Amino acid sequence: MPPEIIIPLFPLGLVLLPQALLPLHIFEERYKSMVGECLAEEREFGIVYFDAADIHSVGCTCRILKVLKRYKDGRLDILTRGQSRFLIKAMFERKAYMEAQVSFFDDEEQADTDTCRNLAARGIQLLKQLAASQEAQAEIGAGEELDVKSISFQIAGCEGFSHTEKQRFLEMTSTRERLEKSVASLEKIIERMRLTDEVQKIIGGNGNLKQFPSKG
Repeated sequence: MPPEIIIPLFPLGLVLLPQALLPLHIFEERYKSMVGECLAEEREFGIVYFDAADIHSVGCTCRILKVLKRYKDGRLDILTRGQSRFLIKAMFERKAYMEAQVSFFDDEEQADTDTCRNLAARGIQLLKQLAASQEAQAEIGAGEELDVKSISFQIAGCEGFSHTEKQRFLEMTSTRERLEKSVASLEKIIERMRLTDEVQKIIGGNGNLKQFPSKG
């Protein structure tokens, strides 16, 4: 992509990460128009996190993969995938929908190091562990199938993270930092789930807290 362009902007109460799949139900007239133009021109549009107070300045473009359903009143169900990260330089309201002049950015350092590969492998292992504990069907790539930057975004997109946490991961320009922090956070999430499960088993049993394993 060119370093700086004007793109359609779609503020949402969520954070889109590169390569993540995102289904959208388009019902507002302005966004019906925006999506219609993007489909006709094969353009991407930008998604930015709106936290009910502010529109964040860093977002991610998305490509429309397919139209899942068209309704008689013009509403659309579409499937999109996150593409490139951008920084908003200026916003315009010249059309029914918002537009933004953006510059694109990527991670700074070479990520293919032993440390990054080890973190990526650990992160994939934790994602699979989390999916198994939730009996969820997760689309998790193996370490040998994806590069470490892609895996860092896959880990950062875990549903256990808040929008604020995902926004921080989106803004990071260090693959290693994203891996370190997302893997450490994911380990804490899984540990909390494990402890919660143990407490529930105790409560559902004979109520004897002495069953709870001691730590230390």
